[in-house]
Amino acid sequence: MKRAAAKKKKHQPVLAKQKVAARVARTPRVTDPRARPPRKALPRRIAKGEIGPYALEVLSRLKREYPDARTELDYETPLQLLVATILSAQCTDKRVNMVTPLLFQTFPTAASLADAPPEKVEEIIKSTGFFRNKTKSLIGLGKALVERHNGEVPDSMDALVKLPGVGRKTANVVLGNAFKKNVGIVVDTHVARVGHRLSLTRETDPVKIEQGLMPLFPREDWALLAHLLIFHGRRVCEARRPKCEICVLNDVCPSSTI
Repeated sequence: MKRAAAKKKKHQPVLAKQKVAARVARTPRVTDPRARPPRKALPRRIAKGEIGPYALEVLSRLKREYPDARTELDYETPLQLLVATILSAQCTDKRVNMVTPLLFQTFPTAASLADAPPEKVEEIIKSTGFFRNKTKSLIGLGKALVERHNGEVPDSMDALVKLPGVGRKTANVVLGNAFKKNVGIVVDTHVARVGHRLSLTRETDPVKIEQGLMPLFPREDWALLAHLLIFHGRRVCEARRPKCEICVLNDVCPSSTI
């Protein structure tokens, strides 16, 4: 009896050590709160007196590099572009272009869109994501256009942003492309990212980014500028790894790794 108790007692320290080791293995390591990861370096600032000529040089080079820069959404009328732009939220232009032919054929006018059965619209646009909210926006858009604008898409910023599902970015897309009016600059994720890397802006709010970019570029190029930055962001200045080695701006870009 005493021998069994002694044997059990003899193994207790070993078991205790094993339990402690197991707890340590399961417990996440607590790092020193003072040991913060290094901050990602911001692009160097362009001197105030140099920012104007620098911005025009960026514009000139991107124009030469992307002479065919344009919206990659397929459309024929302002209404089609407005609908396609609403669908492009959190979705690729390629996917939107796959669903809009049937949507435009089924609901060709604002009036037909206003009277559309929600389930039918949802079925057509489902693959674009957030299809229920987008369906509400599209049907609401159709009704608002019929009630306020005789079924036509208005060509002013004030009128556009009052429509369901339409913000400033969407309005800029329609005005700059369907109506050829340079009222502002479209700011999407590509424009914001490339703008930061080029040190054209340090703002994070899209409206502030737009307000900062407009004075740097000729008004007649505002719509084109967005297309150029989007083309560049999709093809070269990618989010995860910019291809600085083939970038036409690598000798002037403050973020260049070359």
